[in-house]
Formats: sequence, C-alpha cells, structure tokens
Amino acid sequence: MPAAPDAHASSFIDFIEESPTSYHAVASMVARLEAGGFTSVDETVAWHGIPGSGFVRRDGALIAWRQPAAWTTGTALRIVASHTDSPALKLKPHGALTKSGFRLAETEVYGGPIVPSWFDRDLALAGRLIDTSGVAHLVRTPAFARVATLAVHLDRTLRTDLSVDAQRDLNAIVCLDQTGEPARDARLAGLLAECAGLNLDQIAAQELFFVPAEPPAQIGLDGELIASYRLDNLASVYPGLAGLLEAGESQHVQILAAFDHEEIGSGSPSGASGPFLAQILRRLSLAQGYSEDDHLAWLARGFALSADVAHGLHPNRADRHDPVVQPVLGGGPVLKWSAPMRYASDAVSTAAWTRACAAAGIDYQVFVNNSNVPGGTSLGPLLATRLGVRTVDAGVAVVSMHSARELCSAADIGRFAELSASFLQLDQ
Repeated sequence: MPAAPDAHASSFIDFIEESPTSYHAVASMVARLEAGGFTSVDETVAWHGIPGSGFVRRDGALIAWRQPAAWTTGTALRIVASHTDSPALKLKPHGALTKSGFRLAETEVYGGPIVPSWFDRDLALAGRLIDTSGVAHLVRTPAFARVATLAVHLDRTLRTDLSVDAQRDLNAIVCLDQTGEPARDARLAGLLAECAGLNLDQIAAQELFFVPAEPPAQIGLDGELIASYRLDNLASVYPGLAGLLEAGESQHVQILAAFDHEEIGSGSPSGASGPFLAQILRRLSLAQGYSEDDHLAWLARGFALSADVAHGLHPNRADRHDPVVQPVLGGGPVLKWSAPMRYASDAVSTAAWTRACAAAGIDYQVFVNNSNVPGGTSLGPLLATRLGVRTVDAGVAVVSMHSARELCSAADIGRFAELSASFLQLDQ
C-alpha cells in the first residue's frame, strides 16, 4: 500500500539526514531497496541468472530494475532518472594552511552554489575514503568548520555587493593555530580516520565535501514546508525510489537511475553522460537473448522521466519568472518545457506524462522560462540524446535552488512519489 503524504515527508527528511553526499545517498538507497526485496548485482562479473528485481551501484550512482514475469514482443521500458549530487564546497587535497592565527582548509566550488549562502554556517566534512586495499569507507564528521565573512564595519560595500573571490574567501576555518606546527595537519586526517574506523596509514585517497550541519526541518505555521540542504536533487531521488518500491510488477521493465556529477556536467563513468545506464540496459536485454536490433526496438518503445527540481514562484521576485505560467510550492508536480530543448519534454513525452498524472489522480503544473532569462538544464536531454528514449522533464517546485538551505512543500514529495510509481506502470 502506498505511503500517506505525511509519512512520505517524514521518510524523506530521514533520507536527507542519511545522505550528505552522493555516496551516502546511494548507501541509503541500497538499504531501502534491499528491504524491499531487491538484490545487489556485481557489474564486474559476467551476469548469469539476473534477479527480477535488482540493482547495481557505481560510486555515487545507482541503477535499479524490476522486470516483468515474462518478456514479450510488447515489453517496453519505463525509466525514472535523477541525480544524487548537489552544489558544495569540495575539500582540496593537501590544502591545509595557517593564516592569521587560524588553521584553514582550502576548498574548490563544486557545481553552481549560491556562494553567499555558505558563509557563516557550521560545516561538517562528508564523503568517502579509499583505503590501501581499494575499499571505500563512508565518512561524516561532526560540525567543526566555518567559512567566515568579513564584518560589514570593515567593508561597507558588503551591504549592497558581496563579491566573492573563490580562492581567497572560501577557505574553511578548521581550528585556532597560534603555533603553526606541521603536526597539526594530522589532526583533520586523524578525525576522518577515526570516523571511518581506519588507521591513518590505511588511507590512500579521499573525496570529501564541506556540507551544512544544520538538519532538515519542517517549517511554516502548519509545518507544510521542508527546509534543507540538498533538496536539489534528493527531492527527486527519494520520490523516484519510493515510486519504484510502490509500483509493483507490470508488463514492462521498470528502471530507477540515480546518476552522480550532474551539477558539474555529468561527464564521468557514474554520470548521465557516461555509459552506466546504457551498459545496464544492454546487459538486461542480452539476458533475454535480444539481438542489437531487438534492443534498439526495445529502447524505441520506452519512455523516461528526468526528475529534477523545478523553480517555484518566488514571492519577492516574480519578475524573474514567466508572467503567466507560474508553478507554486504545494501545487503538485511540475512539468518543465523549453523551446531550445534545454529540457527534453516534447509533445509525445508530455502526453505520456499526462497519462501518468491522470492514472494517479494528480494535478500537475508547468514551468517555462521567462523569455529574457535562459534558465538551466537537466540530465533529460542527455538521456534522450544517448538512448533515443522519449523523455519528459519534471520535478518538485522549490525556491532558493542551489542555496545551502532550499525550500519545498512537504506534500509535493508524496505526490511526486505517487506520480513516479504511476509513470513506471504506464501501459503505453
């Protein structure tokens, strides 16, 4: 039985708490999939006897599937795809320095965050450590760091113009250091090793991000809003996962694809521009004895939902939105459309989306750009281009997208989960 909307909101908040990075999000997805009867499959060995419901994880990405009881000539493909990463400040390797009585850690901007929103927040480090045997260990520290702004008394222009020099201004304060002793460099490494249960000499490499330590919260006078880091794009990952778990078997192959590195262009083995999804789909069809022609026909019968958050109407800056088409928080899932195809939605895929919404009994909204504001894009065009699968772009409405603290409607999470399940069960 599908979860109630309030239950989805609560479960989603738990999911956010478990998922400070893409690697943690995949671990959380794995736990939920295994609890739902899905089986982990190793992509590094030949596949013999693929489970009906299974998944493969690759670093910060995951692809899961549910197969029909029997493939037929009419078996098609239904995909819900999203991304697991978010804008952040990434820790530079060997970037420790001492300045002005502080121990600092150098960072580099990952993706396109609203940088001022990262100042003066308590920050933790999270990510993965790779040990000398090549095994990955997830790590998450308590809050200990901070990127500090300059007091307005020392620069009056900050009231109207906060200009950020990424190299100068985004070094994170780690601790006080009056001595400058090199031995203090080992303290951060020691903290990470302790969190991962490793010795210092066991750590071979790391991928770590400074992340806000403030937990997600339901706010608003009626608790109707969710405020959190990483709504972009966990507000799509969670509904897609919940939708797959709730969908049940159909006559078509259902796919959940959660890619990494969308915020930096998707160009990696675990990104949507990489071969991950194409490889898994071909291995599934090979197990059915499909020729290359059979496989291409199967893809041509498919539909994909590219799930990524949408811009909800901003109460103070409605002038940056289209003056007529204005999706709002709490108004339901948002279809995204773009004349230059920066979103993949076309008439055919939109019709499939409309059928899925009608089957779920869910009203939807539409987002279009203000014609003077080019807006962003998504992984939808990448899917459509690389697989040739008809793709529609949609998501949950948010405000303050790419801030360290974004905002969405709690009810919209449950609605998008229901819509995702309906899309995966589309007959035609």
